[in-house]
Amino acid sequence: MELLATLAPILLFVLLFWFILIRPQQKRQKQVNEMQSNLQKGDEVITIGGLHGLVHALDEGTVVLEVSDGQKLTYERSSIREKKNNM
Repeated sequence: MELLATLAPILLFVLLFWFILIRPQQKRQKQVNEMQSNLQKGDEVITIGGLHGLVHALDEGTVVLEVSDGQKLTYERSSIREKKNNM
């Protein structure tokens, strides 16, 4: 019984750490992965470097973005941070 009383604060700390830090991060990463896999031509996106562009072409692991003046840049699909809302 003393062992349980000794380990209880540590177990509580691990559970709190899991629910406050790890679980929300896993949910966010799942959403980002889903968004990256569902990209389509014509979507407006923002890269992790802050570049805003329009998806011109898609490949398995790469995305070609069209930026200002019709320039086209190739990025890894994982470098897309978010998709802008087209309203």
